[in-house]
Amino acid sequence: MGYRVIFTVRADRDLEAAVSFLAQNSSEAAERIGLEIIAVARSLTTLPRRGGRVRKRPGLRKLTHRHYLLFYQINEALSSVEIVRIWDGRQDPETLQLS
Repeated sequence: MGYRVIFTVRADRDLEAAVSFLAQNSSEAAERIGLEIIAVARSLTTLPRRGGRVRKRPGLRKLTHRHYLLFYQINEALSSVEIVRIWDGRQDPETLQLS
C-alpha cells in the first residue's frame, strides 16, 4: 500500500518560485528541474521514511535533490506524505520558515 503525496500551498508556491527563477535563464532547464522535484516528491509514495529527520523539528523529514531540499511530514493515520516546503539550499538558511 502506497502513501498519498500532498503539496501544501506553500510548497506549491516554493516550486513555482524556483521554476520561475530558473526560467529566467533557461525554460528547458526550469521545466526539467521542476519535473524532477515533483518526481522526487511523488517517490515518497513508497519508502517515505528514507529522508533524514530534521533536528529540533519532531516529525519533519527532508530529502535533497540537486540544490533543493524537500521538507515533509508523514501522517500514518491518513497514509499520506505532506510536502511542507521546497527550499533552494543556496538561500540563506536563516530565512527558512518551517512553521
